[in-house]
Amino acid sequence: MQAQITTTKLIKMKQDGEKIVALTAYDFPFAKIVADAGVHVILVGDSLGMVVQGGTSTLPVTMDEMLYHTRIVARGAQGAMVVGDMPFMSYQAGLTQAVENAGRFLKEADAAAVKLEGGADVSDVIAAITAAGIPVQAHIGLTPQSVHQMGGFKVQRDEERLLDDARKVEAAGAFSVVLEGIPGDISKKITDTLNIPTIGIGAGPDCDGQILVLHDMLGLNDRHLPKFVKQYARLADAAREAVADYAKEVADGSFPADEHCY
Repeated sequence: MQAQITTTKLIKMKQDGEKIVALTAYDFPFAKIVADAGVHVILVGDSLGMVVQGGTSTLPVTMDEMLYHTRIVARGAQGAMVVGDMPFMSYQAGLTQAVENAGRFLKEADAAAVKLEGGADVSDVIAAITAAGIPVQAHIGLTPQSVHQMGGFKVQRDEERLLDDARKVEAAGAFSVVLEGIPGDISKKITDTLNIPTIGIGAGPDCDGQILVLHDMLGLNDRHLPKFVKQYARLADAAREAVADYAKEVADGSFPADEHCY
């Protein structure tokens, strides 16, 4: 088991030029697999609304659902930092609400930090949450909770705005920032500008670390995959084959065999 990953460890990794490995997870078995493989950061993403619940966006996911999934991930994430993703409308309605909901991730779900979407527009929220002693990972660029405002899942190319967002979330106290759907040259400028680590997803190779959605990279998601996803396995195919074999053996009476009986 790796030594416990902390915010200070992640910042030192950036300083030392050591890449940060991050993945999402949503339950105990996969959290344990991911942590055992040496992943540094496990994000319990509101992406569960799409890859686990089958929705078309992250917007319907609730605080209670996020706390449930974060709690069971934390049980399997030995050594890895667990970050709970703050869902839509859990921090947008006021600073008091934001701090209280962020605190629930640490108090009720054993997360080490929270993540929230937005740049300069949420810098006051980040400052309030960090002032309460809760580490915050920021998220700029393509922010899925703003899908309707952005007119879809579109690459973000406004360099001046993105650099301003990055500087302001760092100044507000974020310990790291996810860069999503940003051209690589802009991500490199952001990474070189900030003292905190950048974690890229569809943001090129020059970020301080990378993150993917677990179900995408394992081939468990048969929906359209973004260009930035690399599938390292095709577990859905293997699972279908296994279930089909099981169904066949139950139907023809060959399972259970003698060795499976008491």
